[in-house]
Amino acid sequence: MKICVIGAGRWGRNHIRTLSKLGNLGGIVESHPTTLAEIGKTYTEAQLFDNLNDAIINGFDGYVLATPAETHYPLGKQLIERGLHTLIEKPLALNPVEATDLVELSIKHNVNLMVGHVLLFHPAIQKIKELIDSGKIGKLQYIYSNRLNLGTVRVHENVFWSFAPHDISIFNYFTNDLPININSFGGAFIKEGNHDTTITYLEYPHNIKTHIFVSWLHPFKEHRIVLIGSNGMISFEDSSKNKDILYYEKGIDWKDGIPITKSGPTEIIHYDSKMPLEEELKYFMNHSSSKVEIASGENGLEVVKILANASNILKEDIVYV
Repeated sequence: MKICVIGAGRWGRNHIRTLSKLGNLGGIVESHPTTLAEIGKTYTEAQLFDNLNDAIINGFDGYVLATPAETHYPLGKQLIERGLHTLIEKPLALNPVEATDLVELSIKHNVNLMVGHVLLFHPAIQKIKELIDSGKIGKLQYIYSNRLNLGTVRVHENVFWSFAPHDISIFNYFTNDLPININSFGGAFIKEGNHDTTITYLEYPHNIKTHIFVSWLHPFKEHRIVLIGSNGMISFEDSSKNKDILYYEKGIDWKDGIPITKSGPTEIIHYDSKMPLEEELKYFMNHSSSKVEIASGENGLEVVKILANASNILKEDIVYV
């Protein structure tokens, strides 16, 4: 298969590099002539285009849309209406109306639509999902995620829309469900009206509680997720050196009506070392003629709906209890 990447910015170049490594890079679309010429010198196997129409006429096997978020809807719509299999970087669109339209169009035109929720293809996240489904930690009770760093600060997008889509997609994936309650609050310290720090609470069915803490105004980098179950606990810190999944045989037992702390050994859970973006792109190409289950357009739409609901609460500075 030959895939065309639209947009040669920072994340677009990651797609270009990975597809080239896999032998599946077919084309590159970039509107800035200097950037296009520069990247063409490195990836000589790719056809170069300065506009999307010419790339569409060429008829590649699939298209990766890695342009700014505000362009996802018009460019995604153009691709889907031509019946072209498309992977759109997160978020799918900037509001639920546009995201819904893209999903409905993909169904109408029989297009396999994926959204770039790349962490769903992280081997550690896949392994944790296996551990949940196997009952390793018992009944899932609580999840929290910290995604913290100093910068890169964006003025046209707040930290919630920039960072939280990763965690929302993971929480939906782990629970096989959608939140029934959303509460959110935060602070805008660098630019008025543009949150740099937010904490969002999502309550899922079966009394599963979660929270997401994201900030680009933080003294150190931390990408950590912790899961609490009735029989054990799991932590994974992607920002750590070893990137271990740790299983803690810890919890609470009841004896004669009294809660007793249970503290057993800590186990390192091994998982395959694979590159998430590479796995995502392989999945996209392998599902050109079959239904997309992970990071589908429908999944991306649900993430956009949650982002929009939480953002409305942030704008009004209201926390619903």
